Amino acid sequence: MNSVQSPAAYQTGMDARFATAARHSRLVRILRVAVPAAVILSMTAIVGISIFNPFRILATKLPLDMGNLVVSGTKITMESPHLSGFSPDQRPYELWARTATQDVTDPDHVDLATLRAKVLMEDQTTVTMDARTGQFDTKSQVLDLRKDVFLQSSTGYEARLTSALVDIANGTVTSDEPVDVKLLNGTLRSDRLRVKEKGDVVLFEGNVVMNLIMDHPEADPSAQSDTEAAPAANSNKPHSPSARRASAK
Repeated sequence: MNSVQSPAAYQTGMDARFATAARHSRLVRILRVAVPAAVILSMTAIVGISIFNPFRILATKLPLDMGNLVVSGTKITMESPHLSGFSPDQRPYELWARTATQDVTDPDHVDLATLRAKVLMEDQTTVTMDARTGQFDTKSQVLDLRKDVFLQSSTGYEARLTSALVDIANGTVTSDEPVDVKLLNGTLRSDRLRVKEKGDVVLFEGNVVMNLIMDHPEADPSAQSDTEAAPAANSNKPHSPSARRASAK
């Protein structure tokens, strides 16, 4: 027995099928425009990056030479970076490292590994600093050195520390841990170190022990000639009998 569908129900079904077909047609029309547009936009971006290279332009504006870059989450690691700049009073400084890691959420701080820094002091002497690890505050120009810190001045002294805080802007070095210093004429040990006034003042605090190596005074040539002349003059005098007997014994 054949069922008979009412005209109202038939019309409702037709409207639903028509609406579904209309939505499908609109989606097809949108994709026909969107897909080619996305492809063209992607190709334009690739060509633009290859031609203009915004990273290269940024690198030329910053005093930073970068090697390979490795991105891990929010951290960017640079291999063999070289940073150079000037303090507020126009004293140049340079900074090298095996690797430098920066968190994009904290752009003012850079973590360094196996680093070397060179700073020109106000008296035109150069201080070179080596450390196993460190952190550089690019905003305040403060370098925090950690582990096997070695300071060497162009004037000849050397210092070995566990940690040191170097304020490049103000020209100060601070360490609250023991320091061993090699002087030009000895050694010095203390519990703390303070370098102030851009290198003009160096303070050692706490259990200071200094060992000095004193130079031996040079002999006076005139005194030596007088000493040599005296035996020669005595040899010309006639010996008394007692003198002859004493020398013969």
